Amino acid sequence: MEREPEISIRIFSDPHLLATVRCAIEGWSKCIGFQERSRALIALAIDEALTNVIRHGYGNQTNGMIWLHLWRSTEPRGLRIIIEDLGKVTDPSKIKGRELADVRPGGLGVHIIKETMNESVWEPRASGGMRLTLAKWLNAEELAASYPAPSNPEQPHS
Repeated sequence: MEREPEISIRIFSDPHLLATVRCAIEGWSKCIGFQERSRALIALAIDEALTNVIRHGYGNQTNGMIWLHLWRSTEPRGLRIIIEDLGKVTDPSKIKGRELADVRPGGLGVHIIKETMNESVWEPRASGGMRLTLAKWLNAEELAASYPAPSNPEQPHS
């Protein structure tokens, strides 16, 4: 991204911290103009992504570091989130959800992320670990109900 994130959050890979992150994401996405259903889906996608980092990247160890960086986007209107970790590196071509016909608990996080977000890109970080870049755009109803986007997102409205 060309500018610093508006919000950066650093957490340990502890599942007990996920509720706090969900609340922060829901509150922030509300400020951007997302309606309740969209906010819940965004928070679910982030929760699934973080759960996958904890489970697969850090093998359920609670002392790994995870960083979330959040931006509002103006064209198209919505948000961008980058999640980074120092866990196990995975080939992005092998990041897939299980077959939907295989009905059992778990394993749907990647499907949820891909279906919920407009963009989702997994990539290894040069310094180790993984990076997940996510984007979600306001839908037509949300755009119609929201205030106009600021001309410069780094400057507050006056």
